[in-house]
Amino acid sequence: MPTARTMESEGPGSPAPGPLLEGLARAMKFWEPRRLLYNVLLAAVVAGWVVGTWPHFRLALTAYAGLQLAVLALIANVLYSAAYFVEIVLQLPGLPPAWSHLRSTIWVLGTVLAILVENYWIADEIYPFVR
Repeated sequence: MPTARTMESEGPGSPAPGPLLEGLARAMKFWEPRRLLYNVLLAAVVAGWVVGTWPHFRLALTAYAGLQLAVLALIANVLYSAAYFVEIVLQLPGLPPAWSHLRSTIWVLGTVLAILVENYWIADEIYPFVR
């Protein structure tokens, strides 16, 4: 039966799971608390559209539209999780540790991009078809 020590070094040149798991834990400590704010901001944009153009969107509030909204929210969260792939790449040995200083900037830019895409989607794909 392999011990924890032999499991750490599966082969020559393979990274030990310890640093990888530590990096993932650091990433989660940064990204996951901000996911809630990300979702609140995206929900606020939807609420702003609905409230700001209420008579127009009144007929669009159906069960099917709710299902579409849930799917779009799921997609937004899957895209948010893409930060973990970038995080893993930038934590590879030999790269400068400047990544941790850029996280906040990347979160803000990514959130602004999500809000812009959301506004475009509502204005171009949903708003014109609601009668």
